[in-house]
This record gives sequence, structure tokens and C-alpha cells, in this order.
Amino acid sequence: MIRLLLTVLVALLLGTALALGLQYDLGYIRVSYGHYLVETNAWIGLALFLTLVVASVFVLDLLRRFRRRSGDLIGWLARGSERRARHRTTKGLLALAEGNWPRARKLLTSAAERADTPLINYLAAAQAAFEAGDHDAVDELLRKAYESTPGSDLAVGITQAQLQLAGNRLEEALATLLRLRKQSPHHPFVLKLLKNTYLKLEDWKALAKLLPDLEKRNVMSDGEFHALQREVWHNLLEQAAQDCERRRREDPQASLEPLTRLWDELPGFLRRDEHTIRDYARLLAKLGDEPQAETLLRKVLRNHWSDELINLYGRIRGQKPDEQLLLAEQWLKDRPNNAELLLALGRLSLRNELWGKAKEYFETSLRLRRSRETLAELSRLNAHMGEEEASIQLMMQGLAQDNGLPELPMPRA
Repeated sequence: MIRLLLTVLVALLLGTALALGLQYDLGYIRVSYGHYLVETNAWIGLALFLTLVVASVFVLDLLRRFRRRSGDLIGWLARGSERRARHRTTKGLLALAEGNWPRARKLLTSAAERADTPLINYLAAAQAAFEAGDHDAVDELLRKAYESTPGSDLAVGITQAQLQLAGNRLEEALATLLRLRKQSPHHPFVLKLLKNTYLKLEDWKALAKLLPDLEKRNVMSDGEFHALQREVWHNLLEQAAQDCERRRREDPQASLEPLTRLWDELPGFLRRDEHTIRDYARLLAKLGDEPQAETLLRKVLRNHWSDELINLYGRIRGQKPDEQLLLAEQWLKDRPNNAELLLALGRLSLRNELWGKAKEYFETSLRLRRSRETLAELSRLNAHMGEEEASIQLMMQGLAQDNGLPELPMPRA
């Protein structure tokens, strides 16, 4: 009520002041612009000026409000687009998980430009295109992924290498991974993918060079790493033996230097590993250097017993077969019930033409453990000693044992 009274009072005062002011002649206002001339009373000119000011303020305020509401409208529309993009991305990822490759690719690609993380959209779309077998689209989507997000070259490169590996495009995967390794020499996942690529390519030399980095970066567990080491060096030994074999075909007197040099390069723990020793000795014997293989096995067996190695020792002819037999018989004193050693002694006895002793060793070994190998050796020896019936009986026992025949009544001869 008080505010209303004050407003009416101010209006009356202004009206009184204006009425009094109009009684005075303030002159006139004259405005000339080009060929135009405007003349008016000063009071009317002042009223027009005030009207123009008020209109300008009103228009500017109207423009500000319109601009703010337009911005709100644009923001609302943009937020709507982002919401739709997120929704389509979610549906696309679900389609990818469900194996609906065409739908997943379509949804993820269409939402990529408005998505919060376009890199994820393009990478997932590339996965869908790969599963659908469209390799050209894969490359294009990976290019868009790279362009969509600065600093994404490593993520895009790793995805590309994974898809190339999965598609068995090994040479392309290798080129991609070597490029990535230059950028990030110690990245564990890049090293792991590179290891998998070399394994598929069977590039054992390159894999051997990679082993120190794999160990240093803990890319694999200790067990997996040692198994990989054995596999790598085993294959390298095989390749070196093949190289020696080719040389021997051209020159029967060629040395076994490629194989023996590689043995010297082996890590210490592998040179003490019985499986690696067995492989190396077997390759030496296969290439005709049985004396060197026998020397190696003798040294190892003196300090580290292995049934696997004694079996191989019994198959190899050393420079002095009689000394071989005597040495093995010394080992028998400490291992009188070792079936594998007895089998080796039987073979060494045969090499020294001690037929009766060989038969005794074979029979003793067979009593301790029935094995096909011992059965075959004893059967062969009996046949050559004129004991055909005993040989046939042993062969029949071996066949029955190998095929798991049940005990059944049989007619008497």
C-alpha cells in the first residue's frame, strides 16, 4: 500500500513538473541529413529521444533473451543427440557381444561422431567388421579411430595387430608390431603379441632375441617362460642339426660346428636340463658323432641320474663299447632294481656280443617292469638265438598287453 502511494506521488510530481516545463519555450530542434530536413519543438524532440532510448533498451533485452533461449535450445538438442549416441553405442556393444556383427557395426559407426568416446565405437566396429569378414572395412574403421582421438596410435595399433593375428595375416601383424615396438620398446602387451607372432611364424632366432625382454618385463609366468625357452632352443638345435645334415650331404667330412656352437650359446640352466641334453645327444648321434654323444651322457649321468638319459646311453656306441659296459655295470651296484638301466646293460652287452649276459639283463628288466621296448629286445634276441617259440610267446604277450586283452580261456595246442 505504501509502495503504491509513493508511486502515485512520484507520478503526480513528474506530471506537475512536465506541465510547468511545457509553459516555457525552449526553442526547437533542427536535424539536417542530405536532402532531408526535420524541425520540431524541443519538448517533442526530447520525448522522441526518450522513446527511442526506451525502444532500443527493449529491443536489446529482447535480443539477449532470444539468444539465451536459442542457446538453451541448441544445448538441449545437442544433449539429445549425445543421449541418442550413448543409447546406440550401448545397443551396438550388446549386438557385438551377441555376435550380431552387421547390426553392431551399423549402430557403433552411426553413433561414433556424437559419442563421448568415438575411439571405442570405431574399435568395436572394426571388431564387428572383422568378424563379418570385411577386412577393407576393418582398415577404414581403424583409420577413423586413429583420426578421432589424438594419441590413440598405440591403442589402434594393438587392436590392428590382434585382428591381423586372428585373421592369420602374420606378416602384416609382424610389421604392425615392429612399428609399435619402436614407439614403445618395453610395452608388455606388444611384447606378448610379438612373441605369439614369432611362434606362429616359427621364427625361432627372432624369438630367442626376444626372450630377455619377455623375462625382464614379466610378460609370462616363470613356468611359461621356462617352457618357452626349452621350445625355442629345442627348435634351434633341430635347425642347426638340419644345417649340419645339408653340409654333410655336400661334404661328408663337414664339421658339426653349427650344432656345437649353438650348444655353447645355450643358457646355463638348459645345458643342465636333461630334456635338452637328451635332444643334443640324440642329434649328435643321428649326425654320426656317437662318441661325443656318449662322452656327454657319461659325464651327466655320473652327477645326475636320469632314466631317460640312460635309455639313450644304451642306444649309443661309444669309442670303447667294453668300457661303456663296465661303467654301466658300476652304476648297477647303486641301482640294482632299475629296469631302465638293466635294459641299457642288455643292449651294451649285445654291442659287446655277450648274448647270454644280454638275455639275462633283458629278463631281469622285464621282471621288474614289463615294457614293450624290453619285450621287443628280448623277443628279437631269442629269435636270433634259435629260440623261436620263446620269441613268439614274448611277441604275443606284448600284443596282448598293448591291446589290453582280457584273460580268457584258450584251446590247447
